[in-house]
This record gives sequence, structure tokens and C-alpha cells, in this order.
Amino acid sequence: MKKLLLAISFIALGTFAFAQESNPNAPIITFESEVVDYGTINQGADGKREFKFTNTGKEPLIITNCQGSCGCTVPNCPKEPIAPGESAVIKVKYDTKRVGAFNKSVTVNSNATAPAKVIKIKGVVKKAPAVQTTPVKEEKSTMMENSK
Repeated sequence: MKKLLLAISFIALGTFAFAQESNPNAPIITFESEVVDYGTINQGADGKREFKFTNTGKEPLIITNCQGSCGCTVPNCPKEPIAPGESAVIKVKYDTKRVGAFNKSVTVNSNATAPAKVIKIKGVVKKAPAVQTTPVKEEKSTMMENSK
């Protein structure tokens, strides 16, 4: 029984060690910045931002999926492979109709050495100032006065 448990342990350990081996030529996704700070913006402002990245590995980088942390954060990732040394952008749109502070994330899945990378957006959306309207002064029509 002890030999069986020992054999199973070695097999499990060997499988784990094999799974941990990495490809020395694998693509590496390197972002210029992993956080984009919107700062303080007005409600309804442009919520589009970009994350620039470079494939610093030796094989083409293939992004398989980009997922926002909620429905208010919508990423758009490149569909084509990014060659070694090449750069591309991930576009993110945040719904600025929601007032208040936000801190959201986008998970980028790829064939890179780190297969899941999390990038973040943050900022504060302040309520849009009330639009002031001035009443329009009605002028009396000269036609109406002339018809009397």
C-alpha cells in the first residue's frame, strides 16, 4: 500500500513539474501601462481608452479572449497574431453614464508566458452640470397688431 501511494505521489509530482515547464521562445505580452487612469471626467464624456502593448517574446502572440469585469467595461482586442517585436492596442470603452468612482478590470487571455493578464481602468465620473435654459421672450407679431 505504501509503495502504491509513493508511486502515485511521484506520478502526480512529475505531471505537475512537467506542466510547469515553459517554452523559452513563448510570446510575452508587455504593456506600456497596466492601469489607465481616466482622472475625473464628466458624466457622458468619451469613455474610450487604449492599452498599448508589445510582444517581447520570440513567437507570435495570439490573444484568444478579452473580458471586462462587468457590462460597463467593454474591451476590443486584436484578432490577428502579433509578431515578435510588434506592438498593438487593446481598446476599452467604459460607460460614463454611471456617476461615481470606478475601478474595473479587463482579463486578457493569450498564448503568452502569463496566459491570463489583468489590466485595469479607474477614475471618477462626476455628474454633468445641469443645462441652463433661458426662457425665450415672445415678441408680439406685427401682423396681429395690424389686424386689429
